[in-house]
Amino acid sequence: MLVLAISIDYKNLNKEIKMIGLLDIKNEAHFSKELASDPITAIYPREVTQACFSFSQTKKPANPELVHLSEQFLAELGVAADNKNELVGVLSGAETFHDFKPYAMCYGGHQFGNWAGQLGDGRALNIAELPINGKNWKLQLKGAGPTPYSRGADGFAVLRSSIREYLCSEAMHNLGIPTTRALSLVKTGDLVSRDILYSGHPKDEQGAIVCRAAESFIRFGSFEIFSARGDKYSLKKLVDYTIKHHFTELGKPNKETYLHFFQTVVSKTLEMIIHWQRVGFVHGVMNTDNMSILGLTIDYGPYGWLEDFDPEWTPNTTDSGHRRYRFGNQHSVALWNLTQLANALYSLVEEVEPLQEILNRYTSDYHVLYHKMMASKIGIFTASNASPELISELKSLLSKSEIDMTIFYREFSKEIKDFDAFWKVIILASYQNKEALENGINAWQDWFEDFYAVLKKEAIESEERIKAMRAINPKYVLRNYMAQLAIDDAEKNDYGLLDELYRVLKKPYDEQPEMEKWFAKRPDWAKEKVGCSMLSCSS
Repeated sequence: MLVLAISIDYKNLNKEIKMIGLLDIKNEAHFSKELASDPITAIYPREVTQACFSFSQTKKPANPELVHLSEQFLAELGVAADNKNELVGVLSGAETFHDFKPYAMCYGGHQFGNWAGQLGDGRALNIAELPINGKNWKLQLKGAGPTPYSRGADGFAVLRSSIREYLCSEAMHNLGIPTTRALSLVKTGDLVSRDILYSGHPKDEQGAIVCRAAESFIRFGSFEIFSARGDKYSLKKLVDYTIKHHFTELGKPNKETYLHFFQTVVSKTLEMIIHWQRVGFVHGVMNTDNMSILGLTIDYGPYGWLEDFDPEWTPNTTDSGHRRYRFGNQHSVALWNLTQLANALYSLVEEVEPLQEILNRYTSDYHVLYHKMMASKIGIFTASNASPELISELKSLLSKSEIDMTIFYREFSKEIKDFDAFWKVIILASYQNKEALENGINAWQDWFEDFYAVLKKEAIESEERIKAMRAINPKYVLRNYMAQLAIDDAEKNDYGLLDELYRVLKKPYDEQPEMEKWFAKRPDWAKEKVGCSMLSCSS
């Protein structure tokens, strides 16, 4: 069930604990020992069949440099980074993590609604499986060189995209959104050629590697690839493994277990989507190979945060024509992706109806949870008090008046008793000029009067209501222009702004008056700037 109040567990940050060095932890490989591996060990692009992964090797970087380390994530794990030199070797791919054999995972996927066949980890390598606090954490290097799934690409990543993934992974966690984590950001010392907008003019960029972590990197496409090939044996092995290690509460695998497994994945995915809509996050590339079986936000490419409220907006230039992955369509795409997962699991269930019933519940559950979330954002915590029309009209007005979503909801999380005070919030949050904005003042006044009549029905004290609103309406999010400023500095070997953003995004719901400059609308210069408004999958 969705919990709207955000609660981050900082217990390891606030008490004395005996820290163990990260490199002192012994690997406890599950995935690579229990599932079938590719028998070919040579690294060249190829079709990999009847295997969940291929053993591969990281490419030794020319001159690895640790740019940033997530001290917060390490502290939450209760792990110390006590030997930075040795740590950099492992986190850059220059050295292996003890005797662990790195591997790249095999999966397929639907991309922009079309089956793409085998995809796999083209530039990601799992370098460790570590038992920490009762969980088996997989560490994965993104950008450490080619694998059998690279499809002719080089397997590397650039500093630009690596900074975006590093910052956003940790920002999303602190917003209370399920996500993969980012442990470190390393520059490789190598140059990587990229065509950022696919214009036919590639240029050399600085290479970099993010070490990301999750309990599992299994995706919807991990199951799809076996289903598409009619490999029921491998499909069952992977599903049974997933249930054994990640859904243990479901019990021994059988038909009913598979249905409960699918229902759980649907629920986790729905919770993630509701959180995305709550904070205005747009993923940008919701292909089935980018959908985590654990309901984690995964693969940070051309993402963005809604600024002037436009449900039709997508940050992905590749999607600019059809806008399949636009903000207002994310819940529908998630259902479409879940349907592809249901198709993949069908051979184990052998009945359409129970799978379809689960998918049907997604739609009804979404509308209930979405309405509850939207009502809570405006301080109506008895969702039945707020009519669907009240929420719908608000969204329409936000769009017509080009209202900055983050600023509006945060400024609305105050004691506002009259329309004059409310109108000041609208003026502060709008990207329109005064004349254009005032054309809609009567509609806004009508909405406010309807809202205030509903608010009077709420049996919650004003102070408690404001506190609850501020716990779900963040003050600080990673706007694209902020990330781009950090990228610009980092490319000049200045990491001060990167660290500043990392720190402000650790506490996105706090006031942080010393960081007030980041609570601001997108500057005019960023509206059409590459990296701020126009983003691609090139990284």
